[in-house]
Amino acid sequence: MTEALLVLADGETFEGFAVGHRPDDGVATGEVVFNTALAGYQEIVTDPSYAGQIITFTYPHIGNYGVNPRDDEASAPRCRGVIVRDLARRPSSWRATDDLDGFLHRHEVAGISGIDTRRLTRHIRHAGAMPGAFGTADRDTLLAAALADGGTDGRDLASVVTTAQPYMVGPDDASLFVVAYDFGIKRSILDQLVGAGCQVEVVPAGTSGADVLARAPDGVFLSNGPGDPAAVTAARASVAELLGNVPVFGICLGHQIMSLALGAQTFKLRFGHHGGNHPVRHLSTGRVEITSQNHNYAVDAATLPEGSVVTHLNLNDSDVEGVGSEELRAFSVQYHPEAGPGPHDARYLFEEFTQLMRAS
Repeated sequence: MTEALLVLADGETFEGFAVGHRPDDGVATGEVVFNTALAGYQEIVTDPSYAGQIITFTYPHIGNYGVNPRDDEASAPRCRGVIVRDLARRPSSWRATDDLDGFLHRHEVAGISGIDTRRLTRHIRHAGAMPGAFGTADRDTLLAAALADGGTDGRDLASVVTTAQPYMVGPDDASLFVVAYDFGIKRSILDQLVGAGCQVEVVPAGTSGADVLARAPDGVFLSNGPGDPAAVTAARASVAELLGNVPVFGICLGHQIMSLALGAQTFKLRFGHHGGNHPVRHLSTGRVEITSQNHNYAVDAATLPEGSVVTHLNLNDSDVEGVGSEELRAFSVQYHPEAGPGPHDARYLFEEFTQLMRAS
């Protein structure tokens, strides 16, 4: 095994071993975050919302059931790298078509194993998410690379991961037609929309509101995605054109962009929410949902305008997890209802979207 180092921008250093793809210069950089999920590593690695970031898995043993193309959330990973404690040498699942190390090699994603991920996670929780660099280069080179990486602040990464051309998903005879903005959309979200009876046209992040309305959709969906929501200015303006003219449903980055279009503000969390066990209270029912989350920014409840209400709250830190406007026929959630940590606590939101469209 080839020795490697992980160096954070504040100089904190961790020793490990190189796995996955080996960059020619021996350096992989990105904003280092941690994910607390116990399973679903392939879905996490292929989630476009991790663009610009290096994923630390807090669960110590990763890769034990291999990978399968049906579990990909996108055609290729967008993350900058993967950090694990122990990478399984041999997968054990009848569904596996490859192991995780081979998957990382094939998609040219660098990785580092043997890291004390418990110490790393405690450090990030204390100091906050920050840029880092890992690889086989020397420590000084890695530290310089970490300091040079700008992280995700102020970056419109949705424009990097979005589709280049519109495309259709779902049957032609579906009862509802939805236009979905691709800010980094996951395949499982499209599966849920189609399963709810929709034909979906996925459009690039830069599509104008007028262009969307010209398609005469029954509703508009705003997808998840990476980066700083305040930097996605074109999408904010487009969504502002849509609000009040058509039912709107947003998830994750889509939730933040919808809130910005309403007139609210967003802020960056210290280390973000990344995992599959976040408790969220649905305020109108008092019901608690166990949710999957992946975001570094949140909506400031104090800046929401009159007519908009907070619908869901995170029970760990009281951050906003949902926003709605009955007058504008729009609602959104910060978490991922298409995922299955509860296992299906929040799938009702897709049905609420279809009901809203049919009522309109």
